[in-house]
Amino acid sequence: MNVADLSGLALDYWVARSLHDFVREIHFTDSGRVVSIRGNDRGRPWDGRFTPSVSWEAAAVVLERAQRLEVRERTRDGAAHCVADFEGGHRTVSSHGDSLRVALLRAFVISRFGDTVDEVLRQPQSLFGTKATPVGEQSAVGIENELPKPDGEIGDIRSAPR
Repeated sequence: MNVADLSGLALDYWVARSLHDFVREIHFTDSGRVVSIRGNDRGRPWDGRFTPSVSWEAAAVVLERAQRLEVRERTRDGAAHCVADFEGGHRTVSSHGDSLRVALLRAFVISRFGDTVDEVLRQPQSLFGTKATPVGEQSAVGIENELPKPDGEIGDIRSAPR
């Protein structure tokens, strides 16, 4: 996907992925329509919805990482073009958006991943640097390793005789 086309859930997801110094886990709520994160940003815990594409409160975590932000043009309908440098970014980037917030967020994703990104991975995941690893549901008992049984077969549940 082109970062220039990201909006809504996809933009929120890739912003969360770009915040690998902050976000530890990404989940989806509201039947998969909203990104939810767990993490700790500079001493402030975050556990819940993460919607920077529609909220300046959430987008502020990106704005705080801007070392330079320059708005080049803004039209009557709100379209904006920004040029930015971000702490931890690879280079100076520029981006367009239907609002300054969207242009800023797209620029941030470009600074971390380049002009294109993969599709949204719509399942719970843990972040380790720029890599996302899907996580499964944990059982109430936990995961147990079975010891090998030479006289049993794989998958044999060894039910009690009747």
